[in-house]
Amino acid sequence: MFRPRRERLKGQSFNRMIPNILTMLALCSGLTAFRFAFDQKWEPAVLCIVIAAVLDALDGRIARLLGHSSKFGAELDSLSDFFAFGVAPAMMMYLWSLHEAGSLGWILALLYSVCMALRLARFNTMLESPSLPLWAKNYFTGVPAPAAAGLVLTPMIVSFQTDLAIVHHPVVSAICLIVVAALVVSRLPTFSFKNVRVPHRFALFMMLIVAALAAVAVAAPWLTLTTLIVTYIVLLPFGWRSFSRLKREADDFHTQGGVQPEAAGSPPTH
Repeated sequence: MFRPRRERLKGQSFNRMIPNILTMLALCSGLTAFRFAFDQKWEPAVLCIVIAAVLDALDGRIARLLGHSSKFGAELDSLSDFFAFGVAPAMMMYLWSLHEAGSLGWILALLYSVCMALRLARFNTMLESPSLPLWAKNYFTGVPAPAAAGLVLTPMIVSFQTDLAIVHHPVVSAICLIVVAALVVSRLPTFSFKNVRVPHRFALFMMLIVAALAAVAVAAPWLTLTTLIVTYIVLLPFGWRSFSRLKREADDFHTQGGVQPEAAGSPPTH
């Protein structure tokens, strides 16, 4: 008896899965920071957050390069960011220092995590908003999740390099958590560095800089991380100034042309 041949189901290309795999690895790395924090192994815990940040930077870029961005990937990425950069750093700081402040320390840890959740929710809603002008896509709204995690953990990272007791004081951790929580939900424009292009004549020089930075990171990881955090803090006012200048120029251009200024709105968040 003749039976019609069943058509085989087409599997999903492994290349399409790579960005989501990286996102899952970032989530696992962030959750692993919990285990090290509960065991009071602070340096491995911070290292897990750093690894999660690197993976988070790669997944979106690889998705765009492969042309396989999806709404599922965006939702998974937000969930990973919340745990790796919203919950894990808050718990680490609570177990490391804020628990000495009692209930107030726990409230501050909750405050940071809630602010991170609100930020990521805002990012998800902005995905469906009208497209922004090209110049605005070079900026985030507020401090992005990985950078916020690094800023929150700054007192702990500094403590790896010094024996100063004040670094471990709950008041220092509390101030750091409050300031970063405010920056997370703020409308402060910050550089995204996503669309930075390196001229061909500087490509080799840039590769040498990256290699040198990697060597320094291996030799003095905490000093390198502290330097990067300080550099990012210094760049914050420059990001606001650059965004304001571009927005003003765009508004002037449309006004002089007899067209209503294009709504720049807010830069994308992440």
